[in-house]
Amino acid sequence: MTKKVFIEGMSCKHCVMHVEEALKEVSGIKEVKVSLEGKVAEIELEHDVDDEKIKAAVADAGYEVTAIQ
Repeated sequence: MTKKVFIEGMSCKHCVMHVEEALKEVSGIKEVKVSLEGKVAEIELEHDVDDEKIKAAVADAGYEVTAIQ
């Protein structure tokens, strides 16, 4: 299962790394690819992960999730 997480507030490669690290800490997330240009993180899940946990991880890193698909 994969999800796309649309994120506002990233402006550089450091931001991308920060978001990737935050999402990789969430239990159940197997792989993370963040696009600065697309303002989106594509995540591969080992099992279903509640969207609120994903939003909280991104918010704790200092960014805002605008949508999850």
